[in-house]
Amino acid sequence: MKFILQMGNWSPQWPIIEKFAPEADKLGFWGFVMPDHYMWGEDRGGDSTLETWIALSFLAARTEKIRLGTLVTPIPFRPPSMLAKQLSTLDLISNGRVILGVGAGWSQTEFEGYSEWNESKVRFEKTREGIELILKLWKAERNERVTHSGKYYKASGAVLEPKPIQKPHPILMFGGVGERMLRMAGKYADICCIPPWVKDTKKAREIVLDSSHKYGRLLDPSFATIYFRGQQYEREQSIKDAKEAMTQHYDYFVAGFPRDTYIESARDFAKNIIPSFG
Repeated sequence: MKFILQMGNWSPQWPIIEKFAPEADKLGFWGFVMPDHYMWGEDRGGDSTLETWIALSFLAARTEKIRLGTLVTPIPFRPPSMLAKQLSTLDLISNGRVILGVGAGWSQTEFEGYSEWNESKVRFEKTREGIELILKLWKAERNERVTHSGKYYKASGAVLEPKPIQKPHPILMFGGVGERMLRMAGKYADICCIPPWVKDTKKAREIVLDSSHKYGRLLDPSFATIYFRGQQYEREQSIKDAKEAMTQHYDYFVAGFPRDTYIESARDFAKNIIPSFG
């Protein structure tokens, strides 16, 4: 089982992120992910946020092995062709360490402030078409001109060079938990994150795998789960959580830690838990 470190993208946390991500690179964490939000709202921690992909680009220069990505990026929030270019560049400068977290978005305030808000069905359709365009650009032959004429996005003679380092493309980690997103994950995801607060995690996994088989994929998506136990880190509880995740055949464990003791808690987790599950 591989362990992914999770931290928020509020700007006051940047000193911790800047200091600890390079250390986490050496402590055995497989990945480091941040949410991709411009506005959280006062009830969720405030609107003073980092631009996540720029922050991850900085961290790419300070780390060597740890994968860097989002949990998750709302695909309809940006033009997907430009996102494809940004991530291709980040994959190049990080030597193939990008994780694109895939979601449809949920914050109406955020979308109205910086993008365009749509009903859930349209956001889902934009997500699906956006991923199709991103993959088309990433997987095109060298210097091939890509044309796309969809319902929401268009491209005429787009050339994406250089290509991402990772083949066939950077890791896609889906985070949506509705049935439509789970079925889309079955078609496209490398990793599907199903948190323990989902009412029926077994059924959710079955939906993903059923979709994967429907599309005839050679490899089914792997599964991740998330554990964050409030305001206090407890080693014994974290061991139980990791054992539970392994028993349920999760391949990835996304770990969050309390803000006030983040570095100390993550160090303890890396020293006393990760070696037992490698």
